[in-house]
Amino acid sequence: MQIKLPFDPNQPVTGESSIVIDEPQDVVFSFIAENYFDNYQKWAPEVIEVEPLTEKKVIVGTKGKQIREDNGETVESIFEVTEFSPHSRFVLQGLSPRYQSTYVTEANDQCDQTKLTFRFDLLEIELFMRPFVKLIRAAIEEGAENTVYKIKELIAEQNACTASK
Repeated sequence: MQIKLPFDPNQPVTGESSIVIDEPQDVVFSFIAENYFDNYQKWAPEVIEVEPLTEKKVIVGTKGKQIREDNGETVESIFEVTEFSPHSRFVLQGLSPRYQSTYVTEANDQCDQTKLTFRFDLLEIELFMRPFVKLIRAAIEEGAENTVYKIKELIAEQNACTASK
């Protein structure tokens, strides 16, 4: 007799959020992707450390390591850049644990605005955690919203400082 589970164990748990930023697409993409190792900790305060394991220049194949504080535990993960389309798409794939972070920027025709979409996919969840998928999804969705708002805030702050000099 086959047991039917109330979830698909192969289905990722996903959160996604978008925001419009009052800056050109190249500025937004540069802040996020091209300067990832310099700026990531600014929008992800739970990250204690992030460093390149290969070269610091962000291209497909660049690997990095992050150490983050999650619910009182220190978690280390290794990631790799799997997509890098200048000014439009930047994807990181977690190798341990398995996750995917996707940043997409789209030019908005009005006043040099950019639509930023951030998506986080938790690709694997241990079986004992599956009953908590709804809570995990809610936390991921909240994290995605916080990410885009924080990036918008940081870019506005950075460019306000640059303009005042």
